[in-house]
Parts: sequence; C-alpha cells; structure tokens
Amino acid sequence: MTTRPGPSPNAAFFGDDDEAIAYNRAWFNIMRAHRKFHPRIARALRSHGINDPIWYEILLELERAGADGQPMAALEDKLFVPQYALSRHVARMEKDGLLRREFIADGRRKQILFLTDRGAGLHAKIWPTYWEAMQTEIGQHLTTEEAYALSRLLIKLLP
Repeated sequence: MTTRPGPSPNAAFFGDDDEAIAYNRAWFNIMRAHRKFHPRIARALRSHGINDPIWYEILLELERAGADGQPMAALEDKLFVPQYALSRHVARMEKDGLLRREFIADGRRKQILFLTDRGAGLHAKIWPTYWEAMQTEIGQHLTTEEAYALSRLLIKLLP
C-alpha cells in the first residue's frame, strides 16, 4: 500500500474515514465494471462464433506465435487465465475447429497450441465487431484522456 501525506480529497468525496478503503473500492469497481461490460461485449462477438472475448486474445496470441505455436503455459501467463479456465476455452475452440493441440512426449502435460486454417486470421475478421462493441459500451462513459488514464492505472496492477 502506498499513501501520500495529508488527507485525500478523494476520501472526503467518498466519505471515507480510513483511506485504506480506497483499495477495496478499486477492487469492487473493477469487478462491477467487468460484470457490466463482459456480457454485452461477449454478445456482440457471438455473431462471429466467438463464445467469450478471451477467444479473441487466444486467437491473436496464436497468430503472433506463428508456425512455432504457443505453449499453453506461456499463454496462461500472458493472458492471466488460470490453467483450468484456459483448458476449457481451448477445448471448446478445438471442438469448433479454430485451433489444434500437440502434446509434448512427457505425458500430455505440456501442450503447444496452433491455429487451424479456420482459425488463422479470424481475429482480424472479428476485430471490427469487437472494436465497435468496446466503443459503444465504454466510449460513452469516458473521454479519451480518461480512458488513457484508466489504462495506465490498470497496467500498474499487472507485472
């Protein structure tokens, strides 16, 4: 926790006696924003056969990996997705023919993911719809400077 000397005008705005409550407020508001926007944006992507916005990020990372593929463990780290959740998404994407897996010979524990012909370039086809959904849902609430400021703050939470 980092605090600055003197009373915060933000604490006064929220009526907080203890400024440490700011971290709780940040957490709850991050979660509420996620619960508000995620279903709306996900709905827009379903028109492309994308069941979850994380699929876009998976497709993009696999496209970036190219012919060498992407180890599943590295994808977990890049996308901050727990192994069990990523496995579930990958299984569904594989069933839909968007990607394929190769298992490394040490007993199906390590997997390399590759795009299929159907999955190749799909992120680029999805992008206009994804863009429009984000602009529609979030753009009406923030100026561009506020969006940049929020992005900078959220990046501080990531390694």
